[in-house]
Amino acid sequence: MSLSSIINNIPKAELHLHIEGSLTPELMWRLAKKHSVTLPYASVKEIEAAYNFEDLQSFLDLYYAGAGVLRDEEDFFTLMWEYLSRCHKENIVHTEIMFDPQTHTERDIGFDVFMPGFLRAMDKAKQEYGISSYLIMSFLRHLPESAAFETLSEAEPYYKHITAVGLDSSELGHPPSKFERVFKKAKSLGFKIVAHAGEEGPASYIWEAIELLDVDRIDHGVRCQEDKALMALLKERQIPLTVCPLSNLKLCVIDDMKQHNIVELLNEGLLVTVNSDDPTYFGGFLNDNFVALQESLDIDEDTIRTLAANSFKSSFLPEDVKRSFVEKVFNDRESL
Repeated sequence: MSLSSIINNIPKAELHLHIEGSLTPELMWRLAKKHSVTLPYASVKEIEAAYNFEDLQSFLDLYYAGAGVLRDEEDFFTLMWEYLSRCHKENIVHTEIMFDPQTHTERDIGFDVFMPGFLRAMDKAKQEYGISSYLIMSFLRHLPESAAFETLSEAEPYYKHITAVGLDSSELGHPPSKFERVFKKAKSLGFKIVAHAGEEGPASYIWEAIELLDVDRIDHGVRCQEDKALMALLKERQIPLTVCPLSNLKLCVIDDMKQHNIVELLNEGLLVTVNSDDPTYFGGFLNDNFVALQESLDIDEDTIRTLAANSFKSSFLPEDVKRSFVEKVFNDRESL
């Protein structure tokens, strides 16, 4: 069987996906028409053309503008359902989905609007496709910590539906230490902890995420190679890195996919995974990221299976479920 077929058919988990970043140009256009929202684009093709940005901040400007078309519960249901339907096509059997409440609450759209929409789609995907999914509530790091505390409080009626709390948005100038107190509170409430670090920000941000936020996973983390002691710690503690190759390329973290260090990190014994981040903005969903790595780094079947197995090992699934999926990844060679 070809490597592309293996990529398409092997069971996988996705751990670094921003649901607002899965908004397709077609859905953005459709919802803008529905709500009579004026976009600075005259067609779907113009929206697609706008998905060319120079850096993280220029992407975020477009990302937040696109989120403005999400207005009612049905919009959030549709957004989530379209992503989970894509998961079904790509054999993503488990996904841990980030959402940005502040992107919506700042527009006076509350948890009582977007959460029911998300949860209804997640339940439908579980019933129809057998896909399990968890929610990761992410704080926007360009806003003050006080705003994160407010968001944590507003989320209280939905705590049972939220597995983890994360940190995303503009990394440079907003180190994890800025949010030490709110993450201590989140940890005390029983949430798992993740944080974006070491994408545009330096390796020191990864240290802060580990030592001050007590993270269970690092999102991105590709700049860990700048610090040998950090590499040793990540290997020793097997702290997962949710790496997003096409995102790294699109945001100029690397200039060419052949430069990507994911295989080097894997060979160093780090627990790395493949993810799509904001797939419609960055040129590809999860399987596209695997294909890009396979074509540029010439990775083999064993590496593909190891990365897929790592996605389950790094997840927040129960240990017995993790083991079952890892066994399936390695034992189903004949049936794939």
